[in-house]
Amino acid sequence: MCGIVGAVAQRDITPLLLEGLKRLEYRGYDSCGIALHKNGELIRSRSTARVTELKKQVEHANFSGFTGIAHTRWATHGKPSNDNAHPHFSRGRIALVHNGIIENHDELRAELCGFGYVFESQTDTEVIAHLVDYLYQGDLFEALQQAIKRLRGAFAIAVFCRDEPHRVVGARRGSPLVVGIGPNEHFLASDAAAIAGTTDQIIYLEDGDVIDLQLQHYSIVNAEGNSVQRQINTVQTHCIAADLGPYRHYMQKEIFEQPQSIGSTLEGITHVTPELFGRTAGNVFNNVNSVLILACGTSYYAGLTAKYWIESIAKIPVQVEVASEYRYRDSVPNLASLVVTISQSGETADTLAALKHAQSLGMKHTLTICNVATSAMVRECELAYITRAGLEVGVASTKAFTAQLAGLFLLTLTLAQSKHQLSEEREHYHLKAMRHLPIAISAVLALEPQIMAWADQFARYENALFLGRGMHYPIALEGALKLKEISYIHAEAYPAGELKHGPLALVTKEMPVVTVAPKDALLEKLKSNMQEVRARGGELYVFADANSNIESSEGVHVVRLPGDYGYLSPILHTVALQLLAYHTALVRGTDVDKPRNLAKSVTVE
Repeated sequence: MCGIVGAVAQRDITPLLLEGLKRLEYRGYDSCGIALHKNGELIRSRSTARVTELKKQVEHANFSGFTGIAHTRWATHGKPSNDNAHPHFSRGRIALVHNGIIENHDELRAELCGFGYVFESQTDTEVIAHLVDYLYQGDLFEALQQAIKRLRGAFAIAVFCRDEPHRVVGARRGSPLVVGIGPNEHFLASDAAAIAGTTDQIIYLEDGDVIDLQLQHYSIVNAEGNSVQRQINTVQTHCIAADLGPYRHYMQKEIFEQPQSIGSTLEGITHVTPELFGRTAGNVFNNVNSVLILACGTSYYAGLTAKYWIESIAKIPVQVEVASEYRYRDSVPNLASLVVTISQSGETADTLAALKHAQSLGMKHTLTICNVATSAMVRECELAYITRAGLEVGVASTKAFTAQLAGLFLLTLTLAQSKHQLSEEREHYHLKAMRHLPIAISAVLALEPQIMAWADQFARYENALFLGRGMHYPIALEGALKLKEISYIHAEAYPAGELKHGPLALVTKEMPVVTVAPKDALLEKLKSNMQEVRARGGELYVFADANSNIESSEGVHVVRLPGDYGYLSPILHTVALQLLAYHTALVRGTDVDKPRNLAKSVTVE
């Protein structure tokens, strides 16, 4: 979601900025733009097409410059259009890009209109550009420091000025921003991947920091306005591999990478130990008596699955909260609770805010399950488990989600061990099952041809129901989310036992019902729920375990997963549901990797 790249150098930075935008495309965007300082003036180009089209425009106009900024925008205020695309100018003097949301933009807009400023867009970002211009008295660094004092909300900002040709200034509050250090050149980006290959010397700005980048030096002030030094990290960043190999989309590639990503996430783990989560984890786990999980979207469903695991195996009560709601209600904090955040990017704004709210209530024991070791979430939490799913390009999460589940199952076993609920025999049993996961997932992937046949039928529907029971209910939720994200079919999920309490009214032959049917203690009850569907003429599409004794018949379509994997069954059923969503979207002809209105990394509230 929204990407920033900026640079000040002694060489033409146009190719660098465009390549940076290209590397940020996976985050999702609906417009893009670039602004440069050239011959004493500000020049820019903007597009509502892809970065490749922007590049053509720039090349046609013969753009070049030593100082500049570029941006990919995901629309919040104002529809996708050239006027609303970043960078925004103010009086031909200030060029500015922004990630985030400014909550008091209306009152600032009215004030600036009173000073004679004319607005060309519906964005909240243009307000910042005009405010910086209004406050500018020859020192851009000072003007931005003064401007952000007037802003309410979250932001990452990059700005440069016509009158200071070798300077880029930035600021962050609640949205990520990193600095790249090079010889006689400096860079600014919302993600270190944007400047990969240009420098590996990275500074992660902290909340409230304002950065002044010039050719031969940089300086940082904190939220209090005091000069500070931030640690320079050597980061082995990498760009997105362009080679799809035999796959049509990144999402398909990432589905098929799951044996590898799960194997990498579990690599080297031969026994359960608290140190997997951090040096102080043993002491923390011994002193907590409950778990609070904070997450959004797909990660929230991972948390719901973990609730079943932790309460069943570790015998510890678990509360799972939608992060975007948690901090806006009165809750009763348990200071002996372990606060667990789950995030693919580690920059999810709602989850970061919920974490800080929990900390403000006195809950100091924090742990994150995250796929990015250098992210804000990891830096904010006391403990961490870094999944090794690798970079995920498709907006709809696949391998990152199953890697989260693997990390959460390890957390379950570790908590169980700390509470004396895990015998050595059971530890050995569970770890053996986890080590077998890559092979088991490969067997599920081999079912792709059968699921493709389902997708041909599924693509004609506009609505679908998903059912699951117990720890497979969250997997039904995840399956419904995947289908709606990329195929645009309206899909909802319910605990199967709730079917007769309302949703059954929707069941007709035009409402397919996808059922997650593992061989577990609830299978017979699930079969009764399936009969309720058939009695109303509903079509059932059943993902069953090998020995669940559910047979195909008229109106009942069965894909049989190999084996019976007990507690780890949710991971295998997830893979099957991902394939169904992917191939259904393929038949419907949607943009699988970049579905409409969505972004990969949600860095605004």
